[in-house]
Amino acid sequence: MRDAHAINLSWLLRLRWGQVVGQGALVLLAHLGLGMPLPLVPLFATVGVAAASNMALGLWARRQRDIQEWMLCAVMALDVVLLTVLLDLSGGPFNPFSTLYLVHIALAAVVLHARWTWALTALALGCFGALFVRHLWIPGRQAGSGHHHIDDVPLHLEGMWVAFGLASGFIVYFVQRVTRALAEREAELVAARAVTARNEKLAALATLAAGAAHELSTPLSTIAVVAKELARRAELSPEGREDAELIRQQVGRCRDILAQMAADAGASRGEAFVSVAPAALVEQALEGLRGRERVKVEADGRCREEPVSLPARALTHAIRGVVKNALQASAETAPVRLGLRRDEAGWRLSVEDEGVGMPAEVLARAGEPFFTTKPPGEGMGLGLFLARAVLDQLGGQLEVRSAPGNGTRVELTWPAERLRQFARLSSEAGGASLRSPVA
Repeated sequence: MRDAHAINLSWLLRLRWGQVVGQGALVLLAHLGLGMPLPLVPLFATVGVAAASNMALGLWARRQRDIQEWMLCAVMALDVVLLTVLLDLSGGPFNPFSTLYLVHIALAAVVLHARWTWALTALALGCFGALFVRHLWIPGRQAGSGHHHIDDVPLHLEGMWVAFGLASGFIVYFVQRVTRALAEREAELVAARAVTARNEKLAALATLAAGAAHELSTPLSTIAVVAKELARRAELSPEGREDAELIRQQVGRCRDILAQMAADAGASRGEAFVSVAPAALVEQALEGLRGRERVKVEADGRCREEPVSLPARALTHAIRGVVKNALQASAETAPVRLGLRRDEAGWRLSVEDEGVGMPAEVLARAGEPFFTTKPPGEGMGLGLFLARAVLDQLGGQLEVRSAPGNGTRVELTWPAERLRQFARLSSEAGGASLRSPVA
């Protein structure tokens, strides 16, 4: 992830190439098209200095990672000096393109701090003033100059109009592109922070579950043994035996919950990657699932032909959790549609139910650990959270769309190429997102 100075330098390099091309074109247009006698050799030598410095700066920037603010200021100061030389060779303060000083000042205000911006402003003001000294205030400077384009007022005014347009175009283009690049970088930072926070929660959950299982194993075992002994007593009534058996069942359920929490939280951490076809993942996820007959699978023909390397158990469990949520949210006879297809970005798996849907306030919290709207005993509120954590590590996404009365649609996507844990985040892959359906 590049810092702000590196982003600014990359766009400054592009802008300088446009500046070099534009300066060369304007010199040729004025000399050949408008018939203005200009010293072509010094002018193109100055343009060549700008091109050579930009090429050298581009090569240096590829090797140098630590870009300092003073470096940006130095580049922009060089451009101000080169612009002054070009203006001095082509009319001095009478050249309508002297307004291009404002481009450098505007760009400095965007990419530099105040002290550097004021320093560049002072340099531009000094350079522009030097043009007046050379062309107006030195006695006899204009005596033998002959025809000058300032003598043609309409041409001068037209040049001012063109200079204004060029300056405006450069400012708008650069500011917009830099602003967009910085916004994308900020989105990457937000996504990275979100992934880090989820990974910390996942690690904390695994630690909590392991600690709880360790601390509660002895008391749960004691309760189970005592309940078993109570059930064997002859003097115990049938109702008492039923209560003792119920205690044993609940103790077993507590053990299962603790074991499931520990296994789920650690499922995607350290698991080896294996090559498996996406269709096999779906089959494993649906195997033995209650309500499996209600799941209608529509799979792309390539889902059995293109294996991908990934942590199979973790992703299978994530898919199973999403499908289980859909089955529990639907009526007992309502179907659940599962689609698996290959697109340009990778594999896309969708699970859609015909349940009651979720209001906006519930949708906003979907995916939080231990948040659930299910009745007690039907879930712990970890399914979406763990699925999202797995996909984050694979560089994929989880998206939930729902609205009251319209059911819920969950989409899981992951890349088709060989996956790497903790894949690089981009501004377009920020983990899970929650949306209301679009009409």
